[in-house]
Amino acid sequence: MSSLGFSSGPASSGLQSHRIALLFNANKVYDREIVAGIGAYLGSTRAAWELFMEEDFRCRPENMAGWQGDGIIADFDDPDIASALTGIQCPVVAVGSSYADPAHYPAGIPYVATDNHQLVRCAFEHLMGAGLPRFAMYSTPPTPRNRWAQEREQAFNELLAETGAEGSLFRGSTTEAQSWQGAQQQLIDWLQQLPKPIGIIAVNDARARHILQACLSAEIPVPEAVAIIGIDNDPLTRTLSRIPLSSVIQGTDQMGRTAAHLLHRLLRGGREHAAPVLVAPSGIHVAASSQHRPLSNPYVMRARHYIRQYAAQGIKAEQVVDHLGIARSTLDAYFRKELGYTVHDEIMHTKLGRAQDLLRDGQLSCSRIAVQCGFTSLQYMHAVFRRELGCTPREYQQNLREERVASD
Repeated sequence: MSSLGFSSGPASSGLQSHRIALLFNANKVYDREIVAGIGAYLGSTRAAWELFMEEDFRCRPENMAGWQGDGIIADFDDPDIASALTGIQCPVVAVGSSYADPAHYPAGIPYVATDNHQLVRCAFEHLMGAGLPRFAMYSTPPTPRNRWAQEREQAFNELLAETGAEGSLFRGSTTEAQSWQGAQQQLIDWLQQLPKPIGIIAVNDARARHILQACLSAEIPVPEAVAIIGIDNDPLTRTLSRIPLSSVIQGTDQMGRTAAHLLHRLLRGGREHAAPVLVAPSGIHVAASSQHRPLSNPYVMRARHYIRQYAAQGIKAEQVVDHLGIARSTLDAYFRKELGYTVHDEIMHTKLGRAQDLLRDGQLSCSRIAVQCGFTSLQYMHAVFRRELGCTPREYQQNLREERVASD
């Protein structure tokens, strides 16, 4: 085991130091963000903890047999971890999925859970608010390691019953290299037979990306025919997706902070928290994949679908009309009737929206964003921002920061 490197203070400060093991697979965004929440709690308190994780951030429960530490925070969605910690003598706080049946929570262990019902409700209400008349869920084959997905399926079915909406569930296949092509074809077949338009909730962002890839392969317009929303708000998935994916943001930071607080209380002689603590989602990252707008003209739907895929590559209106095999004047007339603007305007709006998303993330420079969004130069991106939004990209970013500070 090795130190993670963010101990909250040395033992020489006069505070009692505790050795705490974090049993997470921090190569997963969900686990990594919970660990970050634990670190944030330590940074805001006087808890003197020495934190230990495996050097490659993967959890190996078998290494805990000789653990001589003072406490553990662990991901109990992994059944091997739950089994390995049975009967361990030091205080343990569990983190994992919420369960509709209270009997599924581990007995006698404080438990902090992501609220699966609220995650699915958040996604469902977002799609319903977009005016979609029917819904589907893309899940995953059930295994002991993904009981969270089965809980999300149950929440989806309860929402269908509550609202009286039409719904469909598809679990697909596991993601294995040798069966990937066949699994994608199964997904395409399912998507093609669904009545449209339809909103699809994926149980996580990885499955949302599968749906998007299948739609692109089958030339199913997203989000006009199929609107997609995932769960996790995984930045890597966003990077790998040609059309930006909407996603429900789990309250992972709050989960980590809460788990650390519960363990801190136990270490100071406090009583165990009897009932599971359910943490609601913190919001939705809304992107193009779920921004459904009812359209009647198939050429406009196909054009918008093509533009979303290739606007960042600097395409022009001429390439869109060539793809559709239609005169530009005709397509512009269709666009004006449906949307009130031209094909060129749609390309510009798509570039601008993607630039706004990247500025909101705050990870890239303005010059890099201009390149990634298909603007011919940084100066041109500045001109578009001033014309459309009345500010420069940097001013737009500063306005976002001020709004966040004001809301905190």
